[in-house]
Amino acid sequence: MQIIISNSSKEPIYEQITNQIKSSILTGELQEGSPIPSMRKLAKDLQISVITTKRAYEELEKAGFIYSIVGKGSFVAEQNLDLIKEKKLKVIEEQLSAVITNSREIGLSLDELQQIMRILYEE
Repeated sequence: MQIIISNSSKEPIYEQITNQIKSSILTGELQEGSPIPSMRKLAKDLQISVITTKRAYEELEKAGFIYSIVGKGSFVAEQNLDLIKEKKLKVIEEQLSAVITNSREIGLSLDELQQIMRILYEE
């Protein structure tokens, strides 16, 4: 598992960690039951505060992506990937509805909108 921290991102470091670990779980890079680095090791590897990694792990645990066992470490929790994907799909649909509304307000055609989407998707 590789985590890359961007200092130029507007997203807080703990959210960058959280999102990258979630993504690794959802794509299957990290399998159910797999250990993830300890908070201290991750903090040392990324050269950040342990408090930051602790917050990221707490967020992941609250969301049900990982679980921790005292003295043993943190592990990838069992996931209902279909449920998670369905929730993500719902969020995408809501966001796209807002995009479509804004596009119509400024007279953007479907072809122009698709072109913008294609460019952004391929970045």
